[in-house]
Amino acid sequence: MTSSDFVQVALYIVILMALSPMLGSYMASVFSGERTAAAVLFGPIERLFYKVCAVRADDEMTPSQYAWAVCLFSVISVGAGVAVFRLQGDLPLNPQHFGPLSWPLAFNTAVSFVTNTNWQAYAGESVMSYLSQLTVLTVQNFASAAVGMAVLIAFIRGLTRKNQATIGNFWVDVTRATLYVLLPLSLVWAVLMLTQGVIQNVSPYVEVTTLEGGKQVLPMGPVASQVAIKQLGTNGGGFFGANSAHPFENPTPLSNLLQMLAILLIPASLIYTFGVLSGVRRHALMLYSVMLLFFFAAVGVSLWAEYSPNESLNLARNWEGKEMRFGLANSVLWGVATTVASNGSVNSMHASASPLAGGIYLFDMLTGEVIFGGVGSGLYGLLLFVLLTVFLAGLMVGRTPEYFGKKIEAKEMKWVLIALLAPMLVTLFGSALSILIPSAKASISSAGPHGLTETLYNWASTTNNNGSAFAGFNANTDFYNWAFAVAMLIGRFAVIFPVLVIAGLFAKKKTSVATAATFSTEGFTFAILLFGTILIVGVLTYFPALVLGPVVEHMLTHMGRVF
Repeated sequence: MTSSDFVQVALYIVILMALSPMLGSYMASVFSGERTAAAVLFGPIERLFYKVCAVRADDEMTPSQYAWAVCLFSVISVGAGVAVFRLQGDLPLNPQHFGPLSWPLAFNTAVSFVTNTNWQAYAGESVMSYLSQLTVLTVQNFASAAVGMAVLIAFIRGLTRKNQATIGNFWVDVTRATLYVLLPLSLVWAVLMLTQGVIQNVSPYVEVTTLEGGKQVLPMGPVASQVAIKQLGTNGGGFFGANSAHPFENPTPLSNLLQMLAILLIPASLIYTFGVLSGVRRHALMLYSVMLLFFFAAVGVSLWAEYSPNESLNLARNWEGKEMRFGLANSVLWGVATTVASNGSVNSMHASASPLAGGIYLFDMLTGEVIFGGVGSGLYGLLLFVLLTVFLAGLMVGRTPEYFGKKIEAKEMKWVLIALLAPMLVTLFGSALSILIPSAKASISSAGPHGLTETLYNWASTTNNNGSAFAGFNANTDFYNWAFAVAMLIGRFAVIFPVLVIAGLFAKKKTSVATAATFSTEGFTFAILLFGTILIVGVLTYFPALVLGPVVEHMLTHMGRVF
């Protein structure tokens, strides 16, 4: 690595850490109902929405009512998305005259964007009309991110309240997340993208003559508006099939830096929001530190793997699948950021990464994407691991475990385990089906350990609502469109519903006064326990597959074998 590479990585981390408390404090004010500067512009829109939809902002919901609201909102969103995709051939803003998507692909895509996965079994410039991009994909980028933030805020309320049966109002939380957080940030980021050359239009595709005299069709579209929210909302779905490796989506090193910042900005800031709303800032700082430790480790190992020479293959550096205008360091930094954040956008091809770097990207997702994680979903997933760690620590010292002064009992732990185990089971079971069913196995393009990594990666990506993919895997088949849609639904709602149940159980509890025997969740000891719990759960669950996939491939490539 050069000194310039170190500076770029350090600059990214410093800016992210500097922005986190500022945005985190602002979001705490938004969700606590305080008046902010943005209320001057968006306050009237918020009140109009409540009036039109007959929502009373001061009416709170029980956990079951909150869950039903999440479900209703998601079902309507999926139905609307499928309808637009199926009818897009007869709808306006379709200068390329794209026809309807097939039923499996339409359902898969609608579910993908509603669950904040943004898995794409298609190239957007080849099948999606501008209306579909604007009214379904871009809108759901806002909506799915807002749902994740709303569930997190409800969870925080449940953890901190006592002797109460309600955890907030879903419609209010979603509205505030959209109007006061996602929309203003997206406007700023869209303008920044425009200054860097990201396109924004509804023009027909342009045919140009190349320097060699050939003809080439350049796709157009409203790209900047979608790029902004796809990154800020940890959605990741690209307007083009090449995603953020496409020069119309990500043309310059500065646009690359801004998009990488957008990926982790809200997830990192929400940890600070949690500290402010819950009144446990030192505990939140500890969580932030654990996430940074994971992030540094992932970046470090990936950089070492990508920069290490492979003499048997006569490679000094692994440049395959990278954009030269970004370089190795920025490709690795993006790869780690997008897989820890449930984002899924790419500026290089992950299938072309060295085996260990690709294995790190895979492991980031297999942890449940709680290393910062998705907007909202990452932090409530991390808090599930916190509850598990507190419970295990209590067993080790022989005390009833407590969190926020409330006892963690068997009924809470059952729901914690459901939320943690459901995505793991789907990932492993789905990968087994892909290998055992001949028609499904035909979609795997690579042989040997790389093929296993490719399969496990794609199931982990869909189940953990990431959306990135190993290139070469043919996902646009009826089997995978339906199967991955089910995986995405389980990965999203088998976590959300337990989180809301746990929030309700905690909200009803009484708090007890901390004593000298109370196990602290703010210090170095708990940080190590939490780090170890996340690592062990991920390693022990997936250890055989990780060894047979990226680890074996790493060893074989240094013996001259490629797959």
